[in-house]
Parts: sequence; structure tokens; C-alpha cells
Amino acid sequence: MIQTEERTQALTPYQVQRYSRHIIMPQVGSVGQRKMLNSKVLIIGAGGLGSPVSIYLTLAGVGTIGIVDFDTVDVTNLQRQILHQNADIGRPKAKSAYETLKAYNPDVNVQIHEEPITSENAFDIIPEYDIIINGADNFPARYLVNDAAYLSNKPLVDGSILLFDGQATVYMPGQGCYRCLFPTPPPPGEVPSCAEAGVLGMLPGMVGSIQAAETAKLILGVGESLTGRLLLIDALDMSFRTVKIRRNPNCPLCGDEPTITELIDYEAFCGVPVLTAG
Repeated sequence: MIQTEERTQALTPYQVQRYSRHIIMPQVGSVGQRKMLNSKVLIIGAGGLGSPVSIYLTLAGVGTIGIVDFDTVDVTNLQRQILHQNADIGRPKAKSAYETLKAYNPDVNVQIHEEPITSENAFDIIPEYDIIINGADNFPARYLVNDAAYLSNKPLVDGSILLFDGQATVYMPGQGCYRCLFPTPPPPGEVPSCAEAGVLGMLPGMVGSIQAAETAKLILGVGESLTGRLLLIDALDMSFRTVKIRRNPNCPLCGDEPTITELIDYEAFCGVPVLTAG
């Protein structure tokens, strides 16, 4: 369970009505809904994964949702990024996301960080939140967010998509990280991006919804999270399977003798800008 500061008091009559389908659940109740309202969640990217994650957490009543994105809405985004509409083409994704989320639930505090996530600002942003959700679409940002979340002692709800394939897992502090599986970023061009290979438009909704559900479970302290398990989704045959993963004692970040103790910007290494939207 994630410890959150007490930022709200008793539920108002409106909140009791709005979140009634949560409150009647024995796993949530009024206590659990107050935990949701007290929580602060940071979402990296207002794109494919960030769209369903942010919308569902907003509807669920997460008290504060942070959005990190500095990209603008492109017509190619509209095939999958449900935060944005035709009228948003050319506008900053962070501002479009803010307006969409406030329209869904005006009581949620939406904080936008209209800037790339870098080694210079990551520790100014990430420690302010309880849970970090990685929706980045490139390796420089993915590794940076992983490292910053671990060094900030924050849970990381990770997801990725490509073609018909999706993955999701949860990295809890002290129980492994992204580098346990993939110690270093791949060479430039070895793994295609969604822009290069494509992605099924519905797939982000599937993976992003799973990330949102995992986040809610962490906030509520219920169920069994994906910590220690990597969920693999193949939408072509609609198969779901989990692979056990564990902390690597030789991991350069969270291992027994770590060699990474500060943030690294991989922009030059990977040959792409440090973007944030999937």
C-alpha cells in the first residue's frame, strides 16, 4: 500500500454520489476512496498509454494527476490517443490533456509539466508524487524515468506497446527495476518505434487500462500487483501470459553493487530527442 499524506477530509455528499460504485465495493469503501482522493500520480507522456491511464484515474477520483509532455498533437496521434481531438491538432499535448481531464472531472487537480523529462528536472518533478506511470515512447525517456523513480524511492507502473504486442509490470522500490531486464538501452535503430513500425490503435487502451488498474490497487493496498511479473499481451491471438521477473543482484542500478548513482541523459547514445509521448 502507498502511504499518502492526508490532503482531504470527509467525502462530500457529491463525492459520495459520484464515486458510489467504488464506495459500495468492499475492497474500496469510503476509506479507499479517500485514499484515491489523497493520492498524487505522475504520468510520463500524454500519448497512447498516457491517454487511457490519465482518463481512468481522473474518473476514479485520484486527487492530483501530473502530466509530463512537451510534444504537440499531430494528426497521426488521433488513431489512438484518446485525450486529443481534431481541434487539438497543433496544440501542446499537455494543455489538451489538461482540458480533457478537467472536463471529465473538474475536482481533480491536474498539474501539467510542459517540458521534456531530463536529468536536470526529474528530481524536481518525480519526488512530488506518490506513484510514477511510464508512458514514454522512446528508450532515453524510459531509462531516465526508471532511474529517477528508483532513486526517488517511488513505485513505477511500466507499460509499452508496439504493433500488436503490449507489456505491463510494476517496479516497487527495492524489488527490481527496468534495468534488471534490460541493463542498457539498445543501439540506435535496433528496436523500431511506433512511428516506424506502427501500433494497433486499440492496444494502448488495453495496456493503459491495466496500468491504471495496477495504480489503483497500489493506492488502495488491495489485490496482487504485477510486481515480480511481466504481463505479455498478444492482441493478434488475444493471449495473455505472465513471466516471473526478479531483482537482478548484478543490476547496474538496483543491484548489490550499483554503478549508476545519478541520472543519465541517453539522447546522444540513442540518437533521438528525450521525448515523452507514446
